[in-house]
Amino acid sequence: MNKSEFKKFILAVPKAELHLHLEAVISLDGVKKLYKNKFDKEMTEQEQVELFSYDDLNGFIQSFLKIQGMYKTVQDFELVFDELEKYLVENGITYTEVFFAPSAFLKMGFSYADMVQIFHKKIVEIKEKTGIIIKLLMDVSRTFGCENAMKNYNLLKEFPCEDVIGIGLGGAESKGPAKEFAPVYEQALKDGFKAVAHAGEDVGPESIWDAINYLHAQRIGHGVTAIQDEKLMEELKKTQLPIEICITSNTFTKKIVKEANAHPVRTFFDKGLMVNINTDDPVFFKTTLLDELWICHNDLNFSMQDIKTLIKNSFASSFLSEEAKQYWYDKVDSAWKLA
Repeated sequence: MNKSEFKKFILAVPKAELHLHLEAVISLDGVKKLYKNKFDKEMTEQEQVELFSYDDLNGFIQSFLKIQGMYKTVQDFELVFDELEKYLVENGITYTEVFFAPSAFLKMGFSYADMVQIFHKKIVEIKEKTGIIIKLLMDVSRTFGCENAMKNYNLLKEFPCEDVIGIGLGGAESKGPAKEFAPVYEQALKDGFKAVAHAGEDVGPESIWDAINYLHAQRIGHGVTAIQDEKLMEELKKTQLPIEICITSNTFTKKIVKEANAHPVRTFFDKGLMVNINTDDPVFFKTTLLDELWICHNDLNFSMQDIKTLIKNSFASSFLSEEAKQYWYDKVDSAWKLA
């Protein structure tokens, strides 16, 4: 099966994506629209090149923050959700849990209440139009420290939105050790919110242990450095704590993984860890969920049956109810037979 045939087949199968950043789903055309609206001029080709020129995680984060800085008003999120809808449809994604990072926008003077009002309106519109279910996870952000993370979380509580189901911890992993954010996670879990954390992307396995022991994270984002710790891999296998794998992202930042075919996801899968496949930031890494699954099949020798398991793992790793998960397992099985 060549790439075109594979993508056509997989497109018809319902899929979930769990590690996806809202601001990074926007296309280059969308970025240019934001830029023109903010600065009242066209973005030059040189500015485009510079925006997407980085060679490590921290450089990428700076570019991510630059795009956030192009937003002029909360109304710009309408464009972002339109871009998200397009991405989800083009990849056959029927359920997603998307990170949104409010810190930069709050510092720009945006109202959190206004933001989530637009989020809810657009999520309802997308579901009515396409049937796609979108849930949100607030990235409380390690980049700006624990005090800022708690302020973000308090806004989540103060302005409840049925679409925002929990918190995540993204940002510069090396500059914000997970254990520093334990108070935020303790409160969120006590209040009944879901809690996930980026860990083991740019720092060794100790970061994953901290996310488990201090944050009690219910999923681990990236988790690639677990490959350096046999005891940790055994723990992840035993607990079936899901790992959100982002192959192209990890290859691009080159901290741990240099080539896609050397990504530890193959080892994780063979050892029985609960792995699921994601893009992280499609516009930054020039990838899609269909592309990531193709990499699994073509570069990492996942059989088509393995690919089916990975797709089911994404639903299994989600915060859907057990009844809803079973519904999607059955839908995957049915689509597989028909595709």
